Amino acid sequence: MCAFAGVGLASMWVKEDTTDDYLVASRGMHPALAALSAVSTWNSGYMFIGFIGFTFTMGYSIIWIGFGSLIGQIIAWIWLYKFIQQSANERGVRSLSSLVSEVTGSPDAKLAALLSILFLAVYAAAQLTSGGKALNVMLGWSEVVGILIGFVLVVAYCYAGGIRASIWTDAAQSCVMIIGSSLLCYVAMQEVGGFSGLHEGLAAENANLTSIVPADLNFGVSLWIFAFFLGGLSVAGQPQVVSRVMTLGTDEDRKTAMLWFFAWQIPFLLIMVIIGLASRVVFTGTDFDPELGLPMLAMETLGPFWVGLILASIFAATMSTADSQVLACTAAFTDDIMPEISQDHKKAKLVTLIVAAFATSISIFGLYVPGGDSVFALVVLAVYGLGSIFVPILIIKWAGYEPDSNHTIAMMTAALVTVILWSISGYGDDIFPSVPGMGAAFIIHFIMNQLRTSHISPLGRFEFPDFKTLGIASLVIFAPIIVGETVYIIAGPDSLEEGVKTPGSWFVDTSFDTEQLADGIEYINDGQTFTIEMTTDSISNLEDINIVGVRVTLTYSEDETSSGLGCNVPGASNPDQDTITGTILHDENNNTSSGQNSAGSSSSHFVEIEWYDSSMIGNVTEVSESDINKGLNAGDSGLGIYTLEINVVAQSGGGIGCTNTDDGEEVEYLVELITLEYSISSMLKPYQE
Repeated sequence: MCAFAGVGLASMWVKEDTTDDYLVASRGMHPALAALSAVSTWNSGYMFIGFIGFTFTMGYSIIWIGFGSLIGQIIAWIWLYKFIQQSANERGVRSLSSLVSEVTGSPDAKLAALLSILFLAVYAAAQLTSGGKALNVMLGWSEVVGILIGFVLVVAYCYAGGIRASIWTDAAQSCVMIIGSSLLCYVAMQEVGGFSGLHEGLAAENANLTSIVPADLNFGVSLWIFAFFLGGLSVAGQPQVVSRVMTLGTDEDRKTAMLWFFAWQIPFLLIMVIIGLASRVVFTGTDFDPELGLPMLAMETLGPFWVGLILASIFAATMSTADSQVLACTAAFTDDIMPEISQDHKKAKLVTLIVAAFATSISIFGLYVPGGDSVFALVVLAVYGLGSIFVPILIIKWAGYEPDSNHTIAMMTAALVTVILWSISGYGDDIFPSVPGMGAAFIIHFIMNQLRTSHISPLGRFEFPDFKTLGIASLVIFAPIIVGETVYIIAGPDSLEEGVKTPGSWFVDTSFDTEQLADGIEYINDGQTFTIEMTTDSISNLEDINIVGVRVTLTYSEDETSSGLGCNVPGASNPDQDTITGTILHDENNNTSSGQNSAGSSSSHFVEIEWYDSSMIGNVTEVSESDINKGLNAGDSGLGIYTLEINVVAQSGGGIGCTNTDDGEEVEYLVELITLEYSISSMLKPYQE
């Protein structure tokens, strides 16, 4: 981490004290450095934390986010980035918000800048949360401490060399990222037994993990896949990535940078998919946080040096991306919201500090909101929000259509409202917000064009196709979609609840313990029954304890007395055994057991109820993990009221001339709850065979 920080801080030796150098590195960055920085910034902590968590959850169907996103990114680099670079150089703009607007500082530019700052602050918060999670799981530090360390490093990077420091650090981090993740991928595959072991392990976890499409998509599989393509296209709507393109001087530099970008992006994406799938096989616990898959896998399989390298790589990725986003916010604010300070270097740095503090506040606040610390959810909101707002405008501008300020504002507003409503509707798992968001923006574009400038083609320099052409195009597009949806309905995977998994071989390690519920001593007369009612409310912190039974220990002796001259005869005064019967009841469970006392010593016996499946302990085969959990996890069934009944039937001994008396017995009782902790390990793993 110190080395990465040193690379960024070293940029202060070549920086120029101008806002142009601070925000776009004087448009003279080497293509390879810009490309590697774009890889790191685009992937960021999301790829290490959020993407791994999504792969952990989705299984093989993750290929669509990789494939669809990759196609979208290629299109963005070939056409949209060419337009962005040329327009930025011609107009001298330094922010995406200035680029999509008619004039720098215009109302649509101010709205674009404001939306950029809001979404990028959320995005930066996701990076800080990623760093906090990594430090928490690997070093045991509080997530808040990790977030605050990230804040300090972000400000240091920005103040040291601006975007140049960010790009230099990104490039170094990209190299280490490939090396460290490749090693982790290799070790992880050894851990799970190669690709065959990986497949078998996923199938044992959940049959749907080995399906290339998920089950029960409410809107079908086509729109689900199309959303990932738009997600890749959304790279053109990310100000922190676009700023890298703006640092390039010529179109040849852009082409060279594109080759460098995909030479790094494609293998890295494949490596992350394999690591995410392997972590699903290695970590089978139901309460495991999927987003901790990569750091936990590193700690399980690598030595201390490599674990440290992975941690440094994750943290550097999150910090360098966060500072890129903070700098993009700074550019949007100084160029469009307050253009009067656009050339004031000191005030630009002050804006950077304020934005960084705002993002840090969001990150810390998210820790205390359910779901607010999900890196994947935060990144999805930011990426698809920014993409939906900016990409439709960039596309129509690339096509040669020049919307005025009102037109642009209407498109951005429609996209923003739709993304927010879709995100809170609960349909985000079926279709990511990019489809409805961009769809709403384009609908508004066509409506505005028809109402205000119907004499101009809504496709700019391209003529709107006639009905015949539209019909043919629709047939070409929708015919394979209809076939695909039909196949999905007929042959698609059936829904499996989480935990409903296919049979496998497991080793279940268990540990039993007890918690005292009640104890006491009671004299019970002959023929009488003593009853006591107990509740688990009397014991604190039982909610998280797995109660699988109850045990009652009854202890007693013989207090029978004798009198009479005949008692001196050997054996005449011997007592008869009494019968002590205990019954324990809990909900629908009950058990009864009896014991008898003996003269001269105390006696005891147990009464037990157990409600777990002992066959699920040790080496277990031909069952699913959910079967094991069902057999051993009692949930809250052990909580509530317990009733103990103790009955004494006394018998008097004696003989001729010797009278014995036995009115009852003194019985000591101890009631204990039986608790169980267990862990499940797949027998498919080589180290467990």
